[in-house]
Amino acid sequence: MRKEPLVEGCFYHIFTKSIAGYKVFRTKHEFNRFVEMLKFYRHLSLPVKFSYYAKLDDKNIFYETRIKPKPCSVEIIAYCIMPTHIHLILKQLKEDGITNYLKLLLDSYTRYFNIKNKRKGPLWQSRFKSVLVDNDEYLLHLTRYIHLNPVSDNLVERPEDWFYSSYREYINSTIYGLCNFSSYITLKPGEYQDFVESRKDYQKFLSECKRLILE
Repeated sequence: MRKEPLVEGCFYHIFTKSIAGYKVFRTKHEFNRFVEMLKFYRHLSLPVKFSYYAKLDDKNIFYETRIKPKPCSVEIIAYCIMPTHIHLILKQLKEDGITNYLKLLLDSYTRYFNIKNKRKGPLWQSRFKSVLVDNDEYLLHLTRYIHLNPVSDNLVERPEDWFYSSYREYINSTIYGLCNFSSYITLKPGEYQDFVESRKDYQKFLSECKRLILE
């Protein structure tokens, strides 16, 4: 059990990574499937398994009519899916909501990945890590750190070019996405983009320094 239980109504930075830096997301399909899982498993009392849902031709209609009305265990504030790890900012809405959500999410992807690649065994390092986000300023800066991860790791030049994070939702109000952040992040889309861009080069520099130190 966790030393400090996750508290209902609080925000947490959730981080988990693959075993030994193994690339668990390698194709667009794998990244997109996990984004769908983020959306799907946040709901309670799901009417079908994800494997069934993923094969539907009318997935969006099914979600809107059969799944979206269901209550949620967590609220997704921000996310970034990287080839070897995942960053999430979650608000816990139900007791044990985050723990149950992560278990469903990670176990489901592990089953899919293992079947697809004819492998056995765990995919993720032990238990996910969680850090309490206890003020608005911390939350704002944490979203920037998460959204700049793909730039820091030299996967893209600009954070908006990484399609597997919530950044594009933050800077374009016309994009319908997974996250509910407007009540917590008060910057307008253009202001938020400037806020993130102002740190891009510095965060990339810090990431490179960290890599050199660890080598």
